[in-house]
Amino acid sequence: MKDIKELVKNYLDYLEIEKNRSLKTRSNYEHYLKTFIDYSKINNPEDITLEKVIKFRLYLAREKDNFGKPLKRITQSYYVIALRNLLKYLIKKDYDVLAPDKIELPKISRRQIEIVEYDALERLLNSPKTDNLRGLRDKAILETLFSTGLRVSELCNLGRYLDFDRGEITVRGKGDKLRVVFLSDSAKKAIKNYLDKRGDADEWLFVSLTGTQKSLPAGRQAKVIGKILPRTVQRVVNYYTRKAGIPSHITPHQLRHQYATDLLINGADLRSVQEFTRI
Repeated sequence: MKDIKELVKNYLDYLEIEKNRSLKTRSNYEHYLKTFIDYSKINNPEDITLEKVIKFRLYLAREKDNFGKPLKRITQSYYVIALRNLLKYLIKKDYDVLAPDKIELPKISRRQIEIVEYDALERLLNSPKTDNLRGLRDKAILETLFSTGLRVSELCNLGRYLDFDRGEITVRGKGDKLRVVFLSDSAKKAIKNYLDKRGDADEWLFVSLTGTQKSLPAGRQAKVIGKILPRTVQRVVNYYTRKAGIPSHITPHQLRHQYATDLLINGADLRSVQEFTRI
C-alpha cells in the first residue's frame, strides 16, 4: 500500500499530464491537500475518515488569512473540492476510500462570488448594435468571453477558422498548455454573423478596426487593421457595461468566471472549470 503523500504526488502528476492542468493549478491543489494531510496526520488513504474531514472543516472555519480575517467560504471550498477530487481519483485506482459525496461542500452565498447578476448580464450581451461590423464584432467578443471563460490574451490570439460543427476551440494558455473550450449556441451565432460581415482575409478571429462607427460616412464599414489588442477588449467591455446601465464595473475577468458560478456552487472546481461542457 502506497502512503498518502506518494498517492497525492501521483494524483498531481495525473492532473498535469492527463488533465492538462497548469503548474499553478497543480501548486494550488498541492497546497490544499498538504494542509489537510498535515493537519489530520494522514498516512494512508484509508485514514481519511468523515470525522477527520469534519474536524478539518472546523479548523478552516476558525483559520485566519494573512490579514487576520476568517477564511471566506469560497476559499474553504477549494480545500474541500481538492480533497473530494483526490478521493474520486483514488476510487478510480481501486482504493477503498471514503466516498467523495459524503463530504458536503460549504454553502456559498452568491454575494461571496464576484459575479454579474443575470439580468444585467443579459442586458450587457444584448447591448451591441448588430447592424455594422463593429457591433457584430463586439457582440461576438462578449458572447465568447461569457461562453468560454477565456483569458483576454487567449481571446486576442484566437485564429479565424473555427470548428462550428463541434462548437469547440483549442486554446494555448498559460505555460503553453493546450486545452479545449466550448462555444454556446449564442456565441457560435454571434461569431458567424460577425465573420459573414468581414470582407478581409486577416487570419485573426477578433480584429481591430479603424475609427468609430459614428465617424464613418453612412453605409461605410470600418477597415480591419490587424489583431485586436487586450486593451481594446477591456474598452469594449467597459463601454457596453455603461451602455447597459450597469452601475458596477464589469471586467473581462468577471465574465471569465461568470459561467462557472453555478458549477462551483454545485461542486465544480473554479480553477479547472474548462473541463466542463458548455452551459
